[in-house]
Amino acid sequence: MQPESIRFKELAARALADEPLQRSMVATGPHFVLKRAKARVALPEFDELRDAARDIKNHVLAHLDVYLEKFEAQVQAAGGHVHWAATAEDARAIILKIAAEKRARIITKGKSMVSEEIGLNEALAAAGHDPVETDLGEYLIQIRGERPSHIIAPAVHLRREQIEADFRRVHDQFNPARDLSQIPALVEEARRVLRQKYLDADIGITGANFLVAETGSCIVVTNEGNGDLTRLLPKTHIVVTAIEKVVPTLEDASTLLRVLARSATGQDFSTYTTLMTGPRRTGDPDGPEEFHVVLLDNGRSNVLGTVFQDMLRCIRCGACLNHCPVYQAVGGHAYGWVYPGPIGSVVTPALIGIENAANLPNASTFCGRCEEVCPVRIPLPRLLRHWREQEFEKHLTPPAVRSGLWAWAFLAQRPGLYVLAMRLAARFLKWRGKNGRIAILPLASGWTRTRDFPAAQGKTFTELWRERQS
Repeated sequence: MQPESIRFKELAARALADEPLQRSMVATGPHFVLKRAKARVALPEFDELRDAARDIKNHVLAHLDVYLEKFEAQVQAAGGHVHWAATAEDARAIILKIAAEKRARIITKGKSMVSEEIGLNEALAAAGHDPVETDLGEYLIQIRGERPSHIIAPAVHLRREQIEADFRRVHDQFNPARDLSQIPALVEEARRVLRQKYLDADIGITGANFLVAETGSCIVVTNEGNGDLTRLLPKTHIVVTAIEKVVPTLEDASTLLRVLARSATGQDFSTYTTLMTGPRRTGDPDGPEEFHVVLLDNGRSNVLGTVFQDMLRCIRCGACLNHCPVYQAVGGHAYGWVYPGPIGSVVTPALIGIENAANLPNASTFCGRCEEVCPVRIPLPRLLRHWREQEFEKHLTPPAVRSGLWAWAFLAQRPGLYVLAMRLAARFLKWRGKNGRIAILPLASGWTRTRDFPAAQGKTFTELWRERQS
């Protein structure tokens, strides 16, 4: 699917009018916030762990080449293969070549945002393979032909009634009169469909949450166990992940794991934390005969050493989405590409260009909740501000906005004129308001079309400050 981030305003308006989506966001959004809050209180050293996690990621980014080369050497020593993909096209080509060599028919997939980023499913299907998502949320959006709407809960936007309708449409091998009115019945039906796919798969593809340079291990965390079945049963296992996922040691990975699940779902640890180190060895009861790791760059190395480098610390927990008032209002699909929410508004312009995602950095109130809850302390508001600066410098902002900013800057550089203008504006807004609210306001119809504008109380900040000083 092509990025549609440039259409954010249109997609957001559509999302606001989508009643099933709005019900889903209201029903599920607060749960993640509450669970994270409880997990934080239960672990007194949580904020110290966040500091440690930040420092680990900063150290890695400062020495990324060293740790990637060490990781490659350890994977090869364990009998695996490492493939370097500079672009999404390169990554697809590498995986398609392996699939063709193995004459793969069915390819099972664990949850992977990177595979979404490179458009892997579409490429596999076009080449005659049958990719099957095994994470329940990913499976649901696959049969609907949609993108994930959340980093860790890809189908959070769906209601049970929608899932039932999709299952009846797609699973025509079952009795049409079967009862799918309860969630356990839906889960059981998905299990029955996917179980045979695991057994028939020729290749299993997973992502990786972390890559350990010390051992050449890939770590994947799941709550369903599908990642283990995807990697163990096929003869060939492919890990597709991004270069910034590497960490120096297992101890460092442990520190990051302690903040990952707590930030994402409020769990101490995810149900399954799996370390994958090379193919099956002599004496192993199971595992793949071949093990491949595809390391994707796709623009990430261009971010190193820039003001946006901090975004590469992200461990994809989704906490910023769960706490963002904008994301909670419009959901993930409004962002128009793979990565939604505050982190998506920073990552997407870096990967597809600010000219293709100019609206995203403006999809923020700058309330700061995203930075406040980030487990690796990414300064998301500051990064969004940098993208807004680039948007302005490249003349991507609408003329009316540029004119307004010019007028404000003109006044701001002339204190006497600024104080006078603000005093007149405050008086006007007080006169315009009724009962403290303004229903219609010139130059602010985008606001007053859906909600009232708070009326000024008649005095400016400078006037109140002078009164207080005196």
